[in-house]
Amino acid sequence: MFKRLFGAKRQTNREITDPLYGAIVAAARQPYFYSHLNVPDTPLGRFEMLSLHMFLLQHRLHGVEGQAQDIAQVLIDEFFLDVDHSLRELGISDVGVPKRMKRLAKMYYGRTAAYADALERQDDEVLVAALRRNIRPDEEWLESARLAAYVKEAVQNLSAQTLESICAGSLQFPRAGEQGQ
Repeated sequence: MFKRLFGAKRQTNREITDPLYGAIVAAARQPYFYSHLNVPDTPLGRFEMLSLHMFLLQHRLHGVEGQAQDIAQVLIDEFFLDVDHSLRELGISDVGVPKRMKRLAKMYYGRTAAYADALERQDDEVLVAALRRNIRPDEEWLESARLAAYVKEAVQNLSAQTLESICAGSLQFPRAGEQGQ
């Protein structure tokens, strides 16, 4: 385990995963989501968008062996370290962080299962409902269909990117708002 965390392979992966994680964060922070799609610009809303974009790349790398699998694991580890760090920045006590992390991990994996199911079934209504339930459960969220269109475009976009380019640290998400909306 210590070799994995601190070894040369881990450092080599960082040279690849840092740009990938940066692309995920940049995609999740696109202002369009918050200004036009009514995603809450709150810590939880930003967690939702970061989770969604992490899922999109994980979905692309799902079932792939070798370096891509290693990269996917490092990215998940980085995601949860980032969430942990964010909780601490929000002033959550050291005692409260593990409990919140457990809850957020459960939320992440529940969401990814719902999104994967909807995509696998190619069911737009299920995808829209999952996004609505996770991102704006408190109201009728009319923009959820537009976010679902973005998700579907992102899936197509990511599937067109070669594993070689992704494993070299290159990743492109579509620009939000350019889905013919």
